[in-house]
Amino acid sequence: MATLFDRLFDSHAIADLGGGSWLLAIDRVMLHERTGAAALRALKAAGRPIVNPAHVFAVMDHIVDTRPGRGDQTLMPGGQAFIAETRAAAREAGITLFDVGDPDQGITHVISPELGIVLPGLTLVAPDSHTCTQGAFGALAFGIGSSEAEHALATGTLRVARPRTMRVTISGRLRQGVTAKDLALHIIARHGAGGGAGHAVEYAGPAVTALAMEARMTLCNMATEFGAFTALVAPDETTLAFLEGRRHAPKGDLWQQALACWQGLRSDPSARFDRELAEDAAAVAPMISWGTSPQHSVPLTGHVPTAAEAALPAETHARALAYMGLAPGQPLLGLPIDGAFIGSCTNSRLADLRRAAELLKGRRAAPTVRAMVVPGSQRVKREAEAEGLDRIFRAAGFEWRESGCSMCFFAGGESFGPGERVVSSTNRNFESRQGPNTRTHITSPEVVAASAVAGRIAAPWALG
Repeated sequence: MATLFDRLFDSHAIADLGGGSWLLAIDRVMLHERTGAAALRALKAAGRPIVNPAHVFAVMDHIVDTRPGRGDQTLMPGGQAFIAETRAAAREAGITLFDVGDPDQGITHVISPELGIVLPGLTLVAPDSHTCTQGAFGALAFGIGSSEAEHALATGTLRVARPRTMRVTISGRLRQGVTAKDLALHIIARHGAGGGAGHAVEYAGPAVTALAMEARMTLCNMATEFGAFTALVAPDETTLAFLEGRRHAPKGDLWQQALACWQGLRSDPSARFDRELAEDAAAVAPMISWGTSPQHSVPLTGHVPTAAEAALPAETHARALAYMGLAPGQPLLGLPIDGAFIGSCTNSRLADLRRAAELLKGRRAAPTVRAMVVPGSQRVKREAEAEGLDRIFRAAGFEWRESGCSMCFFAGGESFGPGERVVSSTNRNFESRQGPNTRTHITSPEVVAASAVAGRIAAPWALG
């Protein structure tokens, strides 16, 4: 009896290389401007053509400027060269490029589902650790390095160490006001940032099947912060409804053939996993991080834990507290903030922006808070503007940006200030992730919006 992961892996396995490693067929390769040019240049220097250019896509997302009126300029030293070199290399290689001004440009893991590049049953790789986001579609999607990208481009294959399998079964339903971001942080806080290490994690159960695709992507996105090789959700009617009619999805008779194939993409009822976890969705509360790892998260109404409460070594706990400027027992609600960021491959889709905008109607960010919204793609931006969401954000004092990774991380050269405390819908809160010595609290878009208005960490239900 096979798991979903077994079916995906075995259907792409070309050869057993021994020692737990396999040669795996790769269906799709996505590149971005931070590493894409390097892989394409190395391939050209070696005299190797891309085996299937039609299945390779390059995206300008990581270091591209997101300020209005942008071009190739970027605040990252040398960043403009990355963009220019990726553009030239992609065009010479004959692969699809989503350039700075392309109407379909956006974050890799946002535009791939939008365009139907990712499909159930495929293998998809990208030199980005959050490629696991796309496992929400029943695909085997995982992050790789630049040299591995070069190999996948040249051969359509990769050497992959087969991970173990884990199923996280989530019963019940999330309560009103609790999001997939909260669920992801709850799981990581409970089981640790290494809780999924060495495993391909399948999320299952009624709470998962009740999630919209955007929420499933958020859940799978943070499998990286759980330490997992990748994450998966079995495709169902929700998946198919999302994908039907997308540009790269099958059409006509091919769509019907694909549906027949995808129906078998699920774990057998008696399939055995190497590890099983169970969670009750009703027990999940709105969450926020207090420290410098997603594992350092607690319910929004909670307090900064002691080392014993957090199950952390004293030295690790002390360093996180010192960096964040906090003390054990201190409540998180009410902490003054300097910045608020809504964006990233975790929470920058239309559904995320709608929920945040709903809270901001008729309200305004505190004058001490720099607040910003970065849509995940140009399509998300257009759809949000068609609904008037941009006007709500602007009226609330938020910057309305072009799409890209932006201040999810300090790579594009733009950052929040040293010592500034920021609430963010991103996936990581490592030291200096959003700027040198910036203190980041990761949470849901709703909490970011509410906190921006209050000028301090605040609960959405407390806005009045």
